[in-house]
Amino acid sequence: MTIPNIITIARFLAVPGIIYALSHGQMVLAFCLFLAAGISDGIDGFIARQFNQRSELGAWLDPLADKLLIVSVFVVLGITGKFQDWLVILVVSRDVLIVGAVMLASVMRQPMEADPILVSKANTAAQIALVAARLSELAFAFPLGPVVPVLTAAVAVLTILSAASYLRIWMRHMGMAGRSSGR
Repeated sequence: MTIPNIITIARFLAVPGIIYALSHGQMVLAFCLFLAAGISDGIDGFIARQFNQRSELGAWLDPLADKLLIVSVFVVLGITGKFQDWLVILVVSRDVLIVGAVMLASVMRQPMEADPILVSKANTAAQIALVAARLSELAFAFPLGPVVPVLTAAVAVLTILSAASYLRIWMRHMGMAGRSSGR
């Protein structure tokens, strides 16, 4: 087990603590745990690249940890009214679409590689920034003015672009690009 994989597993383990803190109104704790999880994501990536500790397991675990963290936080913040429902639905639907497409490809014996694309990386960064900004507002009662609305718009646009890009990649991978349905 590599150091980046251990850090990623720690991120998985932080999720229940963050959810507990959010659902019990402990916003400072939620913010601190989320910030630590976000920083650890950067650290494990840096270690993997700089010290050649990349692994196939890490290539799958890292995005899963990101998705578990982001989706869980978005859902709880949506349920508690801290994020708009439409945004939560958009973010969760994109991730369900991607996971479903990867699973379907595997079931159809056409497994896909876990290669994040640039728009997806930008989307994840924007989602993390939005959650961090919103949690900081909630934790410290410090309004950030237009930051949260601007990040919300960026997340919405990047989520749609990312979903469309992955759908196009999946269709090409499955041999569906440019083919009529034949039904």
